[in-house]
Amino acid sequence: MASQKLDSIMLMLTIVTTMTLMNVMIVRAKTWCVVRSSASGPPLQNALNYACGNGADCGPIQPGGSCYYPNTLQNHASYAFDSYYQSKNQAPGSCYFGGLASIAVTDPSFGRCQYPYSRRNKSSDMNERSIDYNP
Repeated sequence: MASQKLDSIMLMLTIVTTMTLMNVMIVRAKTWCVVRSSASGPPLQNALNYACGNGADCGPIQPGGSCYYPNTLQNHASYAFDSYYQSKNQAPGSCYFGGLASIAVTDPSFGRCQYPYSRRNKSSDMNERSIDYNP
């Protein structure tokens, strides 16, 4: 009888522990904000400018920056959107940009271009100006 009670307690403890760990893993999952593949043109440029003027660290997408290449509007906007999203602590709605962006669970970083995935506290004068894409 005592053995059955102990087995039941151990089973309950295992279930509670497993559920807690799964919840922590879900809550702490890393997410990034990236440009949708269909996004382009002036709306994307405007959204990039908005992100860079409102909290995104756009220094890395400036000439000579670690994320300047490939020098495309989509690439630059993707980095800026994610920087903005992270600066807002991944708040709901901070990765929308008029439907031009979506949440990714796969790290979009490549080469020396590392996308942020936690709140950035760096500020830069680059944050406060428009970024024009000129191929």
